[in-house]
Amino acid sequence: MTARTLLLTALAMLAFAGNSLLCRLALRDTGIDAASFTGVRILAGALTLWLLLRLGSGPGRAGGSWAGAVALFVYAAGFSFAYLQLDAGVGALLLFGAVQLGMLLYGLWRGERLGPWASLGLLLALAGLVVLLLPGANAPAPGSAALMLLAGLAWAVYSLLGRGAADPLAATAGNFVRAVPLALGLGLLLLAQSEPDPQGLAYALLSGALTSGLSYAVWYSALRGLGALQAATVQLSVPILAALAGALLLGEALTLRLSLAGLAVLGGIALVLTAECVAPAVRREA
Repeated sequence: MTARTLLLTALAMLAFAGNSLLCRLALRDTGIDAASFTGVRILAGALTLWLLLRLGSGPGRAGGSWAGAVALFVYAAGFSFAYLQLDAGVGALLLFGAVQLGMLLYGLWRGERLGPWASLGLLLALAGLVVLLLPGANAPAPGSAALMLLAGLAWAVYSLLGRGAADPLAATAGNFVRAVPLALGLGLLLLAQSEPDPQGLAYALLSGALTSGLSYAVWYSALRGLGALQAATVQLSVPILAALAGALLLGEALTLRLSLAGLAVLGGIALVLTAECVAPAVRREA
């Protein structure tokens, strides 16, 4: 794995954690509704990426696909609505557990295999995540849990579709632009429940432009240097990073358990990323 791939992966994971914080802030501390947050987030991402394409090589370069757009929309909508009833820890566990499962199954189906050290790293990362998130969590609401699991599977599909993108920025822009009418349709369907809120809209704009649109283009770039199993495992860092950021920025408690779990997850990810986990004979792009 190259230094460029490692850097892009780290930036993407930090942005994903930032996205979780923005969503939590908006839906917890402001009056914005989940549908409006989703719509503004997708619209802001589409506009930002379209402008970047225009400034780069002019119009006509947007790529992506309708499959990618639907996966993006399902993830964004499910993520927002699920967090209305789930606490942050349970939501993150459900989301990235589903991502992990979906991408691991795909990687194994494609012939990828984990070596001994990478397997140990995966188990260490999963153990750290469980230690952090399960003991103090209440049973999640079934409907919200199902939505977050669906969001995680949709993000796994979106990530897998992006592994073959020749131009990550163009592909991400095309996916966001195609997702706009889906988000607008959801907003119209739930118009009676709409609750505009200036601060909530600001969080949604920042989420869409920076921690969604730009970071997803960075993630698509990183995916070209990652196997499906590596891409699945590295995303386990996001709940840990979000929890640490919550402690620093939102005043949440930074406990010994959180510190030890963070070390376990990040250490496990380091093992997976540095181990030769994919046999050269079967390491092929999707």
